[in-house]
Amino acid sequence: MKCESLSERTIGKSRILLAENNLAQAGILKGFLEDIGHEVILVEDGRSVLNVVKTHSPDVILLERLLPDIDGANICRRLKQNSDTSGIPIIMLTDGGTTSDKVVGLTAGADDYIPRPCDDEELSALICARLRTKSEWDELKQKTRTLQETLTQVETLAHLDPLTGLFNRRRFDAVFATEFKRATRYQQPLSCLMLDIDHFKQVNDTYGHEAGDRVLCDTVKIIQNSIRDVDMTARWGGEEFIVLSPNIPKEKAWVIGDRICKAVSCQSYDCDRTITISIGIAGIPDPSIHTKEQLIHAADLALYNAKNSGRNRVKIAD
Repeated sequence: MKCESLSERTIGKSRILLAENNLAQAGILKGFLEDIGHEVILVEDGRSVLNVVKTHSPDVILLERLLPDIDGANICRRLKQNSDTSGIPIIMLTDGGTTSDKVVGLTAGADDYIPRPCDDEELSALICARLRTKSEWDELKQKTRTLQETLTQVETLAHLDPLTGLFNRRRFDAVFATEFKRATRYQQPLSCLMLDIDHFKQVNDTYGHEAGDRVLCDTVKIIQNSIRDVDMTARWGGEEFIVLSPNIPKEKAWVIGDRICKAVSCQSYDCDRTITISIGIAGIPDPSIHTKEQLIHAADLALYNAKNSGRNRVKIAD
């Protein structure tokens, strides 16, 4: 009796793990299962069951209750408590099928039981039913996995700027809040750099928005290559970016800003013109800064000062 309406692996190609320490009975049962098209892996003890499950991923387990080393109910319980193996159907093989045998097996998590000697038609039908259940279980797991991957991608995209791949303002705000609390609590320095590409509107007006986008992306690469691994960069809006530098005072953050300024002005861009950037820096501890909003405002004022001082330079907040 072959299973119908199942996958190609299930129809005549299902992998069955048979745990039976009576070699005579095991040989008869293995022969019958192979005759109706199943692949059979025969083991004689509990340790082998656990090893084969890890290495061969059986579709169904026919598990004798009384194995020489580990009780079948114990093995069943272990497999059902493991998320990787809980979906494998387990059919307990019992001698006589007493109520107590059934209770022990089902309590341990067995999906079904069958008394020995097994009726061939009953066993075949039982295996088919459990294979059908496993097929549905595997399909559900795959759908759940796909959904989880999709949700993860959506969540990731919700935090990223689609053009530059940097964190967006929403994500930056969340990280900034955490870093600001940590810095103020432990009296550690925290610097904020506001960066703005000079005369960027002229780039868009003269060369087009595609060229402008390339300038933005090239500038982002320079910024990323100029900061530390622990620093965080985000697109603040338009041609403006923000960098958060933990554990570094604003005077040392100036070195980072100066490195960015020089690298941007030396970069060759597709628009065939020199691109420069202005940067304003503020930091804590500072007696006039008590909130993260005040820190950003101070950095923004420093950026405004850099623009008014001729652009292509770094200014530190007073």
